Amino acid sequence: MVPQTGTLVVLLVATLASAAHAQVVRIGVLGLFRPTELIVSAVPGAAVVAHVGKQSFVIDNTSACRVATITSGPSGIDFHCGTTSARGDEITVTRREATAAEFFLGVPGKITRRYRGKLEIRSRSGVLISVVAMDLETAVASIVAAENLPNTPLEALKAQAIAARSYLLAGRGRHQEFDFCDTTHCQYLREPPGQSSPAATAARATRGLVLAYQDHVFAPMYTRSCSGRTHTPSELGMTHSAYPYFSVECRYCRQHPARWESRIRRQDLTELRSLDENARIIIVRRLGWDTIPSDDFTTRPEGGKVVVQGVGQGHGIGLCEAGARAMADDGADFHQILSHYYPNTAVIPATAEIPASH
Repeated sequence: MVPQTGTLVVLLVATLASAAHAQVVRIGVLGLFRPTELIVSAVPGAAVVAHVGKQSFVIDNTSACRVATITSGPSGIDFHCGTTSARGDEITVTRREATAAEFFLGVPGKITRRYRGKLEIRSRSGVLISVVAMDLETAVASIVAAENLPNTPLEALKAQAIAARSYLLAGRGRHQEFDFCDTTHCQYLREPPGQSSPAATAARATRGLVLAYQDHVFAPMYTRSCSGRTHTPSELGMTHSAYPYFSVECRYCRQHPARWESRIRRQDLTELRSLDENARIIIVRRLGWDTIPSDDFTTRPEGGKVVVQGVGQGHGIGLCEAGARAMADDGADFHQILSHYYPNTAVIPATAEIPASH
């Protein structure tokens, strides 16, 4: 049974107005590339409509307008598709019924991804800002798929789904233009998984369930692999959150540590400090995310370089995905996994009456 604080009583009635149902989250995508040009196309067998100012254009694999090119210009956004062109301050892409669409969005020569939702494109200082407004459960399934390995047990995926849903409902406000980005700064998100996939199954099985502390939904943090014991934000120099994270033992990572080694320049060492998440983020944004994967490391000089040896992947706070997989393999259900990594919390239905902590 999940430990609870206080005297929270949840009434499960047929008329329960769930805040998690019919929710839409706005996620900024592909911003890491700072694109000045984007391409949009429809998935096979479907069509999407691009709205540019007062004009609308059908993008269809069977028509002359198959792939739309969108560029940031000095006086707005330029739209080109087949033999048609237009210019506007904003471009949106939907289905013909003005509802969520399936489409491909890409940065030429770099990356193309499939999304499901309503696409909004604006220009800021010459850079195209692309936002996908997607259904909450689509976002949850996409995050679960992106965060976990293909062989992850279903109960671990369910725990991840509840943590991701809680984060999406309680963690807004990290960006001005949208709710969340698609990087590890907010939520690691890629393409939506198929409806029969384990990630989508986990999202459906836990639909409407969130994680609460003292009757409040909070935005739980999670990490790919800890160093055998999870960290607290204060240990890493991070600000206090609505939930007082506890340092808990992770038996799997203790027995199977994820070790790594990197070599960096001596001048970069002045910016790098062990157990300092803010310092780590600053340096990996410049040197690459795989350079310093975690905050648990030691350093030693070697020639003209510095050898950095560490263990773990990510900040090590909250649910450890590697440990959750091992717990599920040993027979633990999602309640047991969540109560282990988030002590003194409760899994509850997300309702309009349950406030969120920020």
